[in-house]
Amino acid sequence: MEKNFIIAGFGGQGVLLAGEVLATAFMLAGKHVTWYPSYGAEMRGGTVNCEVVAGDEEVSAVNKLETDFIVALNQASFDKFLKKIKKGGTMIANSTLVKELKTRTDMNYIFAPITKLAEELGNIKMANILALGIVAKASKMISLEHLIDALDRVLPPHRKNLLPLNIKALKIGYEYDLLPA
Repeated sequence: MEKNFIIAGFGGQGVLLAGEVLATAFMLAGKHVTWYPSYGAEMRGGTVNCEVVAGDEEVSAVNKLETDFIVALNQASFDKFLKKIKKGGTMIANSTLVKELKTRTDMNYIFAPITKLAEELGNIKMANILALGIVAKASKMISLEHLIDALDRVLPPHRKNLLPLNIKALKIGYEYDLLPA
């Protein structure tokens, strides 16, 4: 079964890295996958999103009209992508930066204080990876082990010292109570 994911936020939140880690984890799990990054002309602070499509068979194109899972790390992303969620799909929203509004009744909402949890971990830059732990648990499509392996492969050599903290962030996200908001 094919599922698609959009991770969105502003430049500097590590959106593209999170998408690359997710896509790599799916490949390591033996899934077919496509990863498509998209970012505005601005760098840090501009809008950024990426789409990952994964499935057991060859996957179709990205940029679909509807999406199964969206991770919105900021309010602008929440507002922009809410309409793209399929009926029965899931919005995972960073409640530290997103107002907890439920304007649709045909989908699921998970509001988690992603940025606050990353701050408590000691590094706000771990919010993107923490969100991947929540995605893994909510989607039931990828294991924590595959995400950890993907992190190890994707992190550049000069960032390998952050691998233990990234793994801790993944686990915090995965262990977060996902009771629908």
